[in-house]
Amino acid sequence: MIEPAEKQPEAEVEPKQRNPLAHFLIRLVREKPLGTVGGIIVLFMLLAAVFADLITPYPYTEIHLGDALLPPGGAYLLGTDQLGRDLFSRIIYGARLSLYVGLGASAINVIIASLVGIPSGLLGGKFDLVVQRLVDGLISIPAFILLITVMSLTGRGIVQVLVVMGVIGSFGLIRLIRSAAMAIRENVYFEAGRAIGASNQRLLWRHALPNIMPILIIAFSIGVALNILAEASLSFLGLGIPPPFPSWGGMLSYEGRRYMYEAPWLAIWPGVALTVAVYGINVFGDAVRDLIDPRLRGGVGRFIRTSKKSKK
Repeated sequence: MIEPAEKQPEAEVEPKQRNPLAHFLIRLVREKPLGTVGGIIVLFMLLAAVFADLITPYPYTEIHLGDALLPPGGAYLLGTDQLGRDLFSRIIYGARLSLYVGLGASAINVIIASLVGIPSGLLGGKFDLVVQRLVDGLISIPAFILLITVMSLTGRGIVQVLVVMGVIGSFGLIRLIRSAAMAIRENVYFEAGRAIGASNQRLLWRHALPNIMPILIIAFSIGVALNILAEASLSFLGLGIPPPFPSWGGMLSYEGRRYMYEAPWLAIWPGVALTVAVYGINVFGDAVRDLIDPRLRGGVGRFIRTSKKSKK
C-alpha cells in the first residue's frame, strides 16, 4: 500500500511591515488623545505660517486710517488696532514669526549642546572637568536675566534673537546630553568597539549619536515652546523683534496695554494665540517623548494585555 506523500509545510507569510510614520500616528491617536489635539494645533500653526499670504485678507503692515480700533466682525474678523491694521492678519503672520524663532532657536540649542555635551560625556577626563565647570558657571546665572543683558548689548532683530536664544538655551541641554553620553559609554557594545580599535569618531557616529537621537528629538520639540515664550517675553519688554514685525509679545506690550480698556481685543487675541500655541506644542512634545522613549511605553502593561489574549 502506497502511503500518501507528506504535505509540504506551507511557507509562512511574513506580515507586511507598517510604515513607521503611519505606526507613530496610529499610536498617537490611540494612546495620546491630548497629544493628538496638540499635534492638530501644531499642524494648523504650520499651515497658517506657510500659507499666511493666502489666508490673510490684508498685509500685516497695511494701514486703514478710518478703521482704527474697530471691534471684531464685518470686514475685520478679529478687529483692528490703533492704526487700523487687521488684527487677524497680524496674528497669522505672528504665528509664522513665532515658529521661525522657535524652530530656529531650538535647532541651535540642540546643535550646540550636542557638539559640547557628547564629546564631554564620551571623552571624560580633564576635558570633561573643564567643560562642566564652565557650564556650571553659566547655568548659575538666571537664563532670562542673561537673555535681557545680552539682548540689550546686541540690539533688537530677528537674527540677534535667534543667535542669543540659541546659545543661551543650550547651556541646560549640555548637562542632559552629557549624562546620556556617559550612560552609553558604559555599555558593552561601546567597550567592544574600543577593544577592536575603533576610532573616537566612529564610536561617536555609529554608537553614541544614534542612541542619543531620541533625546535630541525630545529636547528639540520641547524647546520650541520655551523659545516661543522667551521671544514673546523679550518682545513684551521691548528687547525682541522690532516693529513692524507682528510679534505676539510685542502686540501685548504696546498695543495691548495702552488700549486694553478701550479695545480689549488687542490684548485678548495675541494672548489666546500665544497660549494655544504653547499648550499645543507642549502636549505634542510630551506625547512624542512618551512614544519615542522605550522606557516610557508601558512595557509591563503591554505584556499583561498580550498574555491575557494568548490565554484566551
